[in-house]
Amino acid sequence: MILIGLGANLVSNFFGAPSDTLEAALLALEKKGVSIVTRSRWYKSAPVPVSDQPWFVNGVIAVATALSPEPLLDVLLEIEHEFGRERGVANAARVLDLDLLAYGSQTSVPGGRLDLPHPRLENRAFVLLPLAEIAPNWCHPVTKQGISSLISALDLDKDGAQMAEPCD
Repeated sequence: MILIGLGANLVSNFFGAPSDTLEAALLALEKKGVSIVTRSRWYKSAPVPVSDQPWFVNGVIAVATALSPEPLLDVLLEIEHEFGRERGVANAARVLDLDLLAYGSQTSVPGGRLDLPHPRLENRAFVLLPLAEIAPNWCHPVTKQGISSLISALDLDKDGAQMAEPCD
């Protein structure tokens, strides 16, 4: 299963509210040959680490593509750029964030530019809760922990940083 995390917390000049930007990103992925197999609802979540920036809208999708991991990462970065994402400060507010979370059971290749699965995936409610919605039997390819076990290990109330709830 190929999994992509989506997030946004800034209004886009092109698409509007973060949830509208994320919907537009789904269409952009399809246009680039990345088929969406299933998707979660959108979730609202506090920024990590906790800051005064706006809350995020996040979700997770499972996709099908003929692209291998690094070319898929290139497509994600290209879409972010097309949507106005400017990289600079780590954990800054952003108009769009697309993360390759997992690519089947593949793990990182030493010396590569891509960490698989995403190195912080198991610590983030805004990834795990929507992931559980679309893949309740998913298992972390390195730790071999199931999604329920990963969610149980989270401190969901720690400083509000792990709060994630479905949007209406």
